[in-house]
Amino acid sequence: MKLASLKQGGRDGALVVVSKDLRHAVAVPDIAPTMQYAMDHWSDVSGQLQAVYAALNAGEASGAFTFDQTQCHSPLPRAYQWADGSAYVNHVELVRKARGAEMPPEFWHDPLMYQGGSDSFVPPHSPIDVLDTSWGVDLEGEVAVITGDVPMGSTAAQTASSIRLLMLVNDVTLRNLIPAELAKGFGFFQSKPATAFSPVAVTPDELGSDWQDSQVKLPLTVHVRGELFGTPDCGTDMVFSFADLVAHVAKTRELEAGSIVGSGTISNVDRSKGSACLVEQRMLETIEHGQPKTPYLSNGDRVRIEMFDRQGQSIFGAIDQTVRVVERP
Repeated sequence: MKLASLKQGGRDGALVVVSKDLRHAVAVPDIAPTMQYAMDHWSDVSGQLQAVYAALNAGEASGAFTFDQTQCHSPLPRAYQWADGSAYVNHVELVRKARGAEMPPEFWHDPLMYQGGSDSFVPPHSPIDVLDTSWGVDLEGEVAVITGDVPMGSTAAQTASSIRLLMLVNDVTLRNLIPAELAKGFGFFQSKPATAFSPVAVTPDELGSDWQDSQVKLPLTVHVRGELFGTPDCGTDMVFSFADLVAHVAKTRELEAGSIVGSGTISNVDRSKGSACLVEQRMLETIEHGQPKTPYLSNGDRVRIEMFDRQGQSIFGAIDQTVRVVERP
């Protein structure tokens, strides 16, 4: 099943069911007016939404209209929780190596996690607004899950069944603000502006055999400035599964339905697949040449993040954004 939220009806958008080929959609206000409502009442409404999805794919849904990704907000325009991990430890190791820092051994068995701002996300086809590009604007291509309610202390075996939906992520990072923040010993804040998610969220069964052991087994396609930047494989080098990441969040707190947990930047040891963020390329250049050559994003630079199934069909639609320098209010 594929779901999206249109930019209408207030801050939480209007939930629509989207056809498998992303060509058509139908509003379902009588079943679930918003995505958060669907998350809160999943056991009651998921079957009804699935029936609409089946009818839509069969060309039998009443009220169907042409689906336009540019009219979408993030599937959850705002959420009770957005926690982002770093399941691809290769990414962390590479960044630390470039600055001469050792990799703490616990990183391989205890995932990194930061809590991002979730009061407002950026629509997937809206600009990346920044006040100053000297802050080092970078993209981070990721996958995320939306969960149902998760009790505190749940194990990974238990959290796997709580994963309701999958979506793509552009976790924008202001790289040049990070060193000063981390030096304070209190984690990311200003260096992590609003995040964007894919137009469409899908139930794990949509991926068929490419969803295994709470991992996505497909590559993520990333374009930067109109050129292919990377196709790292999500199922390779993922040290912590989504079930592991959700269990990590739930160690000392419960998760409410509609919580979002991210994978962190998709990163492969095999560098021939490219990258899903600029800092990795810059770190490789630093290791090889002593300094980076690839610039961070500038005003007008475009990024596109998408995932395709084995038949070449876009699964989630695309995150397609352009950097825009804005004035202070």
